[in-house]
Amino acid sequence: MVSMDKTSYNNIARGWEFAEASALNVESDKLQTLRDKASEAGFAQCSRSQGAFLQFLAGRNAPASIILVGNGSVVEALRLMTGLHGHGQFTAVDSTAQGTSLVKKIFAGMEKAHPGMRLRAVNAAARTYFPRLNPSDYDLIVVSGNRDNYQQVMDQAPRLLKDRGQLIFTDAFDLLEDPDKGGVLNPANRSAKTTTLRTIMEAISKDNAWESCLLPIGTGMIMATRAH
Repeated sequence: MVSMDKTSYNNIARGWEFAEASALNVESDKLQTLRDKASEAGFAQCSRSQGAFLQFLAGRNAPASIILVGNGSVVEALRLMTGLHGHGQFTAVDSTAQGTSLVKKIFAGMEKAHPGMRLRAVNAAARTYFPRLNPSDYDLIVVSGNRDNYQQVMDQAPRLLKDRGQLIFTDAFDLLEDPDKGGVLNPANRSAKTTTLRTIMEAISKDNAWESCLLPIGTGMIMATRAH
């Protein structure tokens, strides 16, 4: 481990702020409006850098099928759909009716502009919806939102992902909804989502079926690929 002093930590924190404000991660007026509406409705949204990374990843890997499990996760949804460049299948799974409604409003405009895309918004929990899906059928699964989403997807993702399919957990540090508790960065924090994320990190790190990493993008991202 590289030794770091206070100045180094302060510079890294400033770097995160710089990335959030950078033109490289800029959000369109439409996306900013959607972010504001979702936040006003009580749905925490991913950081700008995290959203930009998801769009970049979707665009570079050219996935044919993406599932987003979230709660009113409109920033992630629009970023991922934009990364598909008008092709492929995108499914948003949201256990809240209000969150599903927000995502459906995005779909209406995307379907008109990109008739080659197949979009569906499902108002259900992952634990009830995922068992209906065909195995080994998805290239990318992205998880955000409440604690239940994370554990439910962790249980089902190995069955659903294609060979070399990718699994991403956003807000891996659990800092979006209650940052004062310090998330996984605070050893004394035993909140439900923090505990779940620690369990997932440990399980993935010990499972040879996954190739994985933890990245400090936005509020943290766990990235894992099915190794075999």
